[in-house]
Amino acid sequence: MFSLIVLTQDWHPLDHLSFASNQDNKAPFETLEMSYGTLVLWPNHCVQGTFDAKFHKDLDTSKANIIIRKGYRKQIDSYLAFYENDKNTMTGLDGFLKQNHIKKVYLCGLALDFCVYYSAIDAINLGYGTHVILNATKAIDLDGSKNKSLKDMKSKNICLINL
Repeated sequence: MFSLIVLTQDWHPLDHLSFASNQDNKAPFETLEMSYGTLVLWPNHCVQGTFDAKFHKDLDTSKANIIIRKGYRKQIDSYLAFYENDKNTMTGLDGFLKQNHIKKVYLCGLALDFCVYYSAIDAINLGYGTHVILNATKAIDLDGSKNKSLKDMKSKNICLINL
């Protein structure tokens, strides 16, 4: 069986619109309405070239077949591995997987109820057998977002597993 390891990396510019610090009189976890939907404002995180944007020191990135950087367009947030949040701008992951004849994906990481959740929804909608490794994720759980995302994934036949 052929398998690939794909890593995604948030790679935000310091002036990214999703940072609450870049919005007048806004705090983290407040929202803004964008042309593509509701934008949650976040504390600054994963700023390009900073320690915060690096992978964990214990993660062996040499095993990765590809690293997809996302969230580097300052006007579009990016929770998803397949698309930016505007749902039009692709990251290249779908083409890479199809080129390599991949039919199933296993997702883990941060955050279960945002990046992992939205990536899983896109994966199942794009026709991949989709599995989320629950004991390798952590949720933010913003106003019940963890339970909502788990319920929605189950309803869409996304396999929720533990290793």
